[in-house]
Amino acid sequence: MRKSNGFTLIELVIVIIILGILAVTAAPKFINLQSDARESTLKGLEAAVKGGANLVYSKAAIQGQESVDGSSKNVDVSGDGAADVTAKFGYPSESSFNDNTELALWLDATISGAIGTTGDWERVPSETQLKPAGFSGADCYFEYEEATSIAAPTYTVEADGC
Repeated sequence: MRKSNGFTLIELVIVIIILGILAVTAAPKFINLQSDARESTLKGLEAAVKGGANLVYSKAAIQGQESVDGSSKNVDVSGDGAADVTAKFGYPSESSFNDNTELALWLDATISGAIGTTGDWERVPSETQLKPAGFSGADCYFEYEEATSIAAPTYTVEADGC
Protein backbone atom coordinates (compact mmCIF):
# COMPACT_ATOMS: atom_id res chain seq x y z
CA MET A 1 0.00 0.00 0.00
CA ARG A 2 1.27 3.48 -0.92
CA LYS A 3 1.54 6.19 1.64
CA SER A 4 -0.25 9.51 0.85
CA ASN A 5 2.08 12.49 0.38
CA GLY A 6 -0.36 15.41 -0.03
CA PHE A 7 -3.91 16.55 -0.70
CA THR A 8 -6.19 14.77 -3.06
CA LEU A 9 -7.99 16.77 -5.71
CA ILE A 10 -11.27 16.54 -3.77
CA GLU A 11 -9.66 17.89 -0.59
CA LEU A 12 -8.15 20.79 -2.52
CA VAL A 13 -11.51 21.68 -4.13
CA ILE A 14 -13.28 21.57 -0.74
CA VAL A 15 -10.69 23.89 0.83
CA ILE A 16 -11.03 26.37 -2.07
CA ILE A 17 -14.85 26.34 -1.74
CA ILE A 18 -14.65 26.95 2.02
CA LEU A 19 -12.23 29.86 1.49
CA GLY A 20 -14.58 31.32 -1.13
CA ILE A 21 -17.54 31.15 1.25
CA LEU A 22 -15.51 32.85 4.00
CA ALA A 23 -14.41 35.60 1.60
CA VAL A 24 -17.98 36.32 0.48
CA THR A 25 -19.14 36.42 4.11
CA ALA A 26 -16.38 38.81 5.22
CA ALA A 27 -16.48 41.12 2.16
CA PRO A 28 -19.37 43.41 3.27
CA LYS A 29 -17.40 44.45 6.34
CA PHE A 30 -14.56 45.72 4.16
CA ILE A 31 -16.77 47.23 1.45
CA ASN A 32 -17.95 49.79 4.03
CA LEU A 33 -14.50 51.42 3.88
CA GLN A 34 -15.67 53.67 1.05
CA SER A 35 -18.49 55.02 3.20
CA ASP A 36 -16.05 55.72 6.03
CA ALA A 37 -13.75 57.51 3.62
CA ARG A 38 -16.58 59.78 2.40
CA GLU A 39 -17.57 60.59 5.97
CA SER A 40 -13.97 61.44 6.86
CA THR A 41 -13.71 63.64 3.79
CA LEU A 42 -16.85 65.54 4.81
CA LYS A 43 -15.48 66.06 8.32
CA GLY A 44 -12.21 67.28 6.81
CA LEU A 45 -14.13 69.78 4.67
CA GLU A 46 -16.02 70.95 7.76
CA ALA A 47 -12.75 71.58 9.61
CA ALA A 48 -11.29 73.42 6.60
CA VAL A 49 -14.37 75.64 6.22
CA LYS A 50 -14.40 76.43 9.96
CA GLY A 51 -10.73 77.36 9.88
CA GLY A 52 -11.09 79.44 6.73
CA ALA A 53 -14.22 81.19 8.03
CA ASN A 54 -12.43 82.08 11.26
CA LEU A 55 -9.54 83.56 9.28
CA VAL A 56 -12.00 85.64 7.22
CA TYR A 57 -13.63 86.78 10.45
CA SER A 58 -10.23 87.84 11.81
CA LYS A 59 -9.57 89.90 8.67
CA ALA A 60 -13.09 91.36 8.82
CA ALA A 61 -12.65 92.36 12.47
CA ILE A 62 -9.34 94.09 11.71
CA GLN A 63 -11.05 95.99 8.88
CA GLY A 64 -14.16 96.87 10.94
CA GLN A 65 -16.46 94.68 8.83
CA GLU A 66 -17.50 92.16 11.49
CA SER A 67 -20.95 93.71 12.01
CA VAL A 68 -21.73 94.47 8.34
CA ASP A 69 -24.42 92.48 6.51
CA GLY A 70 -22.45 92.45 3.26
CA SER A 71 -24.17 91.84 -0.04
CA SER A 72 -21.03 92.45 -2.11
CA LYS A 73 -17.32 91.90 -1.60
CA ASN A 74 -16.39 93.80 1.55
CA VAL A 75 -13.36 92.10 3.14
CA ASP A 76 -9.78 92.21 1.84
CA VAL A 77 -8.36 88.76 2.50
CA SER A 78 -5.48 88.78 0.02
CA GLY A 79 -3.92 91.94 1.47
CA ASP A 80 -3.86 93.89 -1.80
CA GLY A 81 -6.14 96.68 -0.53
CA ALA A 82 -9.17 95.60 -2.57
CA ALA A 83 -12.19 93.83 -1.06
CA ASP A 84 -12.27 90.30 -2.46
CA VAL A 85 -14.57 88.21 -0.19
CA THR A 86 -18.26 88.75 0.51
CA ALA A 87 -18.77 88.51 4.27
CA LYS A 88 -21.92 88.66 6.36
CA PHE A 89 -21.26 89.71 9.92
CA GLY A 90 -17.59 88.92 9.45
CA TYR A 91 -17.95 85.38 8.13
CA PRO A 92 -18.02 84.28 4.47
CA SER A 93 -21.48 84.55 2.96
CA GLU A 94 -23.18 81.66 1.18
CA SER A 95 -22.52 83.46 -2.10
CA SER A 96 -18.78 82.87 -1.56
CA PHE A 97 -19.42 79.23 -2.45
CA ASN A 98 -20.58 80.29 -5.94
CA ASP A 99 -17.21 81.64 -7.05
CA ASN A 100 -14.14 79.39 -6.93
CA THR A 101 -11.86 82.41 -7.38
CA GLU A 102 -13.26 84.02 -4.23
CA LEU A 103 -13.42 80.68 -2.44
CA ALA A 104 -9.75 79.97 -3.14
CA LEU A 105 -8.79 83.01 -1.04
CA TRP A 106 -10.01 81.37 2.16
CA LEU A 107 -10.55 77.66 1.42
CA ASP A 108 -8.49 75.05 -0.40
CA ALA A 109 -11.39 73.40 -2.26
CA THR A 110 -13.08 73.78 -5.63
CA ILE A 111 -16.78 73.35 -6.31
CA SER A 112 -18.35 72.06 -9.51
CA GLY A 113 -21.03 74.39 -10.80
CA ALA A 114 -19.39 77.43 -9.24
CA ILE A 115 -17.82 80.13 -11.37
CA GLY A 116 -14.23 79.25 -12.16
CA THR A 117 -13.82 75.53 -12.71
CA THR A 118 -15.09 72.04 -11.96
CA GLY A 119 -13.98 70.68 -8.64
CA ASP A 120 -13.86 68.08 -5.92
CA TRP A 121 -17.24 69.10 -4.51
CA GLU A 122 -20.68 69.65 -6.01
CA ARG A 123 -23.07 72.25 -4.67
CA VAL A 124 -26.72 71.29 -4.23
CA PRO A 125 -28.71 73.92 -6.17
CA SER A 126 -30.41 76.63 -4.07
CA GLU A 127 -28.64 75.50 -0.90
CA THR A 128 -25.16 75.64 0.55
CA GLN A 129 -24.80 71.88 0.73
CA LEU A 130 -21.64 70.34 -0.68
CA LYS A 131 -21.39 66.70 -1.75
CA PRO A 132 -18.35 64.74 -2.92
CA ALA A 133 -18.17 65.22 -6.70
CA GLY A 134 -19.79 62.37 -8.60
CA PHE A 135 -21.64 60.97 -5.56
CA SER A 136 -25.43 60.98 -5.76
CA GLY A 137 -26.48 59.82 -2.29
CA ALA A 138 -29.09 62.04 -0.62
CA ASP A 139 -27.82 61.95 2.97
CA CYS A 140 -24.12 62.56 2.40
CA TYR A 141 -23.26 66.26 2.46
CA PHE A 142 -21.71 69.20 4.31
CA GLU A 143 -23.91 72.24 4.87
CA TYR A 144 -22.87 75.80 5.69
CA GLU A 145 -25.39 78.34 6.94
CA GLU A 146 -24.07 81.88 6.97
CA ALA A 147 -23.83 84.02 10.07
CA THR A 148 -26.62 86.27 11.26
CA SER A 149 -26.47 89.41 13.38
CA ILE A 150 -26.88 87.28 16.52
CA ALA A 151 -25.17 83.99 15.65
CA ALA A 152 -22.00 82.67 14.05
CA PRO A 153 -22.35 80.39 11.02
CA THR A 154 -23.45 76.80 11.53
CA TYR A 155 -21.74 73.76 10.05
CA THR A 156 -23.52 70.44 9.55
CA VAL A 157 -22.17 67.10 8.36
CA GLU A 158 -24.79 64.54 7.29
CA ALA A 159 -23.10 61.19 6.67
CA ASP A 160 -25.91 58.65 7.12
CA GLY A 161 -26.18 58.03 3.37
CA CYS A 162 -22.50 57.88 2.55
